[in-house]
Amino acid sequence: MNQQTDMPDIAAQRSSGSTAMLDWVGMRGIALPVRIDTQAVSARIDAGVSLDDGQTRGIHMSRLYLAVAELQREAVSPALLREVLKRFLNSHDGLSLRAYLELRGEWLIERPALISPLSGYKAYPLTLKAHLDPSGFHLELGLQLSYSSTCPCSAALARQLIQQRFADDFGERQPDFDTVHAWLGSSAGIIATPHSQRSEADIRVRLQADATSLPFIGLLDRAEAALGTAVQTAVKRADEQAFALANGQNLMFCEDAARRLHGALLSMPEVEGFHLHVTHAESLHAHDAVASASHNWR
Repeated sequence: MNQQTDMPDIAAQRSSGSTAMLDWVGMRGIALPVRIDTQAVSARIDAGVSLDDGQTRGIHMSRLYLAVAELQREAVSPALLREVLKRFLNSHDGLSLRAYLELRGEWLIERPALISPLSGYKAYPLTLKAHLDPSGFHLELGLQLSYSSTCPCSAALARQLIQQRFADDFGERQPDFDTVHAWLGSSAGIIATPHSQRSEADIRVRLQADATSLPFIGLLDRAEAALGTAVQTAVKRADEQAFALANGQNLMFCEDAARRLHGALLSMPEVEGFHLHVTHAESLHAHDAVASASHNWR
């Protein structure tokens, strides 16, 4: 007959060594399917608590894991995140004063073409950082998006070359409309084009303490509208031509992109502070052009 015995709990034994308090103890990379708005997201989650009892050797990892699993119950919201963090602390009463959770994933959102009725899905990397401590609940959102940027300097240089070719081809002559029209539509006339690059914006925002929702859609729409040239998915020739027009009428250095986003984020009342970073992956140089900006960020 097997005799049932209590299983040993080594972690519960008091430490005889250093008594330092620890900022964070927990787990990293928990795989979990969650919902952001109506979209399913395959997430990786970090979960942990502070260890404020200097003689405690371990925390209850299984309790954290079971609390994290509650994120599957409904669409992720500030209220649900706060509830999960409270469970972290309640299950470590007397040991921990601070609870942390970070969620990372890719958000697949359907976006329409510029002109045609086509649409397609784009993947937006996102992060959620939630923190509960004696001072209150803190929540940060992170979103990455791609766009096209056409260099203003390159555009000016291309226009100068076209002007010079026009002078070379026609000199003092005054060509008629049909001749100029044909010339403008030929590679002999438009001999240079400005260079564009696929660019990326990395945006992090801290929400107001009383936030009741996660404004990912609002943040995405405002950012893409401010930049004006978000990368496309399914397109027809009409969409490609509209995109070329948008790039030509929307020249920007990385400084311009950062300032546009700065203004767009300032107009979001639910955002308390933010930090943004833009990268223009140069097609002329082997290095990138970058800029960053922030407001009420620490």
